[in-house]
Amino acid sequence: MKNPQFQIIIFILCFFSPVFSITTDTITPTKPLTINQTLVSNQQVFELGFFNPGNNKLYIGIWYKKISPKTIVWVANRDSPVFSSSGKLTIGDNGNLILLNEAETVVWTSNQSVPVGNTVAKLLDTGNFVVRPENDENPANYIWESFNHPTSSLLPGMKLGWDRKTGVNRFLQSWKTCLDPGSGKYLMKMNMDGFPEIVILKNETEMKTVYRSGPWNGKTLSGVPEIKSASSIDFKFVNNYNEIYYAFEMMNSTIYSRILMRTSGSFQRLMWNESAKTWSENWVAPRDQCDEYKKCGSFGICDGNVSSVCKCMKGFRPRNQQAWDVRNGSDGCVRSSKMDCDSDGFLRLKNMKLPESLKGYVNQTLSLSECAKICKRNCSCVAYASTDIIGSGLGCVIWIMDLLDMRQYADFEGGQDLYVRVSASDMAQSPDHLPIVRTSENGSSNNVVKIIPITVGIIFTVLIVSLILFYMCKKKMKQSKIHSKGQQNFLMNEGVIVPVKRDYYCGDTKSDELELPLFHYTTLVKATNNFSDVNKLGQGGFGVVYKGILMEGQVVAVKRLSKTSGQGIEELKNEVRLIAKLQHRNLVRLVGCCIETEEKLLVYEYMEHKSLDMFLFDKQKSAQLDWQKRFDIIIGIARGLLYLHQDSRFKIIHRDLKVSNILLDKNKNPKVSDFGLARIFGGDETEAETKKVVGTRGYMSPEYAMDGLFSIKSDVFSFGVLTLEIVSGKRNRGFYSESNPLNLIGHTWNLWREENALELLDESIRGEFSQDEVLRCIQIGLLCVQEHANDRPSMPKVLLMLSSDDTVLPQPKYPGFCLGSKEPKKEPSGQQDESLTLNKVSITILEGR
Repeated sequence: MKNPQFQIIIFILCFFSPVFSITTDTITPTKPLTINQTLVSNQQVFELGFFNPGNNKLYIGIWYKKISPKTIVWVANRDSPVFSSSGKLTIGDNGNLILLNEAETVVWTSNQSVPVGNTVAKLLDTGNFVVRPENDENPANYIWESFNHPTSSLLPGMKLGWDRKTGVNRFLQSWKTCLDPGSGKYLMKMNMDGFPEIVILKNETEMKTVYRSGPWNGKTLSGVPEIKSASSIDFKFVNNYNEIYYAFEMMNSTIYSRILMRTSGSFQRLMWNESAKTWSENWVAPRDQCDEYKKCGSFGICDGNVSSVCKCMKGFRPRNQQAWDVRNGSDGCVRSSKMDCDSDGFLRLKNMKLPESLKGYVNQTLSLSECAKICKRNCSCVAYASTDIIGSGLGCVIWIMDLLDMRQYADFEGGQDLYVRVSASDMAQSPDHLPIVRTSENGSSNNVVKIIPITVGIIFTVLIVSLILFYMCKKKMKQSKIHSKGQQNFLMNEGVIVPVKRDYYCGDTKSDELELPLFHYTTLVKATNNFSDVNKLGQGGFGVVYKGILMEGQVVAVKRLSKTSGQGIEELKNEVRLIAKLQHRNLVRLVGCCIETEEKLLVYEYMEHKSLDMFLFDKQKSAQLDWQKRFDIIIGIARGLLYLHQDSRFKIIHRDLKVSNILLDKNKNPKVSDFGLARIFGGDETEAETKKVVGTRGYMSPEYAMDGLFSIKSDVFSFGVLTLEIVSGKRNRGFYSESNPLNLIGHTWNLWREENALELLDESIRGEFSQDEVLRCIQIGLLCVQEHANDRPSMPKVLLMLSSDDTVLPQPKYPGFCLGSKEPKKEPSGQQDESLTLNKVSITILEGR
């Protein structure tokens, strides 16, 4: 707004607003709040009213009444400012708060979905602005409250985290600038995956983690040792069935303190210094370079007390020595010693910020010694730690993936013990290890004489107690066999799904125990509302996928294999074996599984946008995928496939890569799914042969469809088809018409030879895009679908070609068309598998979406 008169009016009203304060803390339907008024809480701690931060726009905010200059702690309409010179805050007919501008147009509303009559809005001395029934002050009956919708400040009593019953997620988000309270690019929120912790995310083209606090260990956040209860502040971390949150309370209510998410991307605790009349910083995070997310890469440890910052623990060496020598440790460390599961030990690292545990397993009922035994038996376990260092001693977290974002503190600073798997030779050189994990067969000690009598006594006592418990349990199990079985299958502890008895793991053999929960069938029936059609997410040849909500509020996707599916128990077990061991941002995460009688179900993380085909081939939705998003999806799929082929613990061939098996998360980031047909290649194996070809028409490479030969180049062919489909928005299968008997691959090939390849681009793509980028993707797609496998590039080369503008691409050769050039007749309604025999190879075509 450039109107000088308007600016003067706003300045006068905002500057002199305290003069017009009304002596009330409540708004009613008949008494709204106008631009020249404010509400003041009962003890005059907080004030609410209109304010102008200096950008000539009006906002409703809350600030401290007795502190000058004005310190804003909450903004109602941060992304919907009032542009006129007047407005009012009132209560609508449905009981909602509504903000009206000068033209009586609704600018902002509290948006409570359930209409309630006879409500009032009150500003409390805590800084909470609540909507409640007129004659009911019970907090349990609040209809709406500002504490459930924080902006950039966390006040005492305010919760940062999730309400599992209502789904409310309370997080902080920075202002855009110091003059604009709109939603900025930095978010501070509770990450519930694995061992919960606080993270800072940067919202640019996608959400990117820039900092993590480390999980709460009973005393403090392991990465923020400054946070610990003192005489003036009581910190809380609650994780149960109903909610998970971090909060703090002031022991002296006259001392003002808050946590602020700043526009710079840091969050800090501020304390009001009454004598100096200013806010002083109590602590801040990130505080130094070791708080930079993944500063020292996988298995690297950041130590701010050493000059080189990054270091490798015993048994590890720098992955990139040349970069390490110039103090760039971002590539991390790799093992330098040969591992042997039976003789491996665990190195104790002291004063550690625990590694990222998004995909770690947590069990709050195990002691540290029990945790050590489980980790020792599971060869995939790379580290473990206690979840509670000051409580009952129970609580275990286990990592089966690369250790990321570790930090070590000085003895006096904080952190906790972390136990990392290393070889026996490395254990022999280190004094810090856990004796219960590795013991010497003929070792001796001066304390042996003292230990033996105590041990015998303990064993005798445990034996007697065990016999009594065994008798009682056996009797109880006879009385309630079905109920007992259900409890064994699915255990919950403080809202966290935990591994159950070893006989109930999703792995099918003793050597394949993956510590994955096996859900009880009735649990998934309840989660999906008895597999209701309302919860149906999609359907393919394998069966149906449903949305489900578990007891603790976690949203999941449940894949229920149909009894007529071409995928049976072996395919399900195969998927469990593979995907449970895979850890990559572009691969879907498996939460658990269920195998009961004739029911076979897999439980995955929930993908908000379902599968790529639901956008790509829909005329209305395809416009949501602009070129940049499509290019990002192509690169994401390539990264996931590269991980399968080269970077994972196994060389894995997916064999069913197709558009319906690419899922999209809430930011439309791609994740490869469905590993039922995948195969592991061992050693130097590069190619395998099968007489039973199973796959999807249009995506199978010629050598696989015709001769049953599959390799990483088979997946490359499927990736090429996918790339062309993403560019064009058209299916390879179903592209035919009377005027064009070619499939999408053939059509693209003709356009390429005629130098008209840009005509392939989906007509729904509007706005700016890079023609060079589009042409490069088309050329890479054609290189991937070349007829001869040896001519196709590997995924590392594909990713290099996608990521580098300077790379010179070879000219593609004649493509493979795969299973003919005419569209087969359509099957009747329903999902049916189509089988045929060719060159004595049995081919099963899976008809998915």
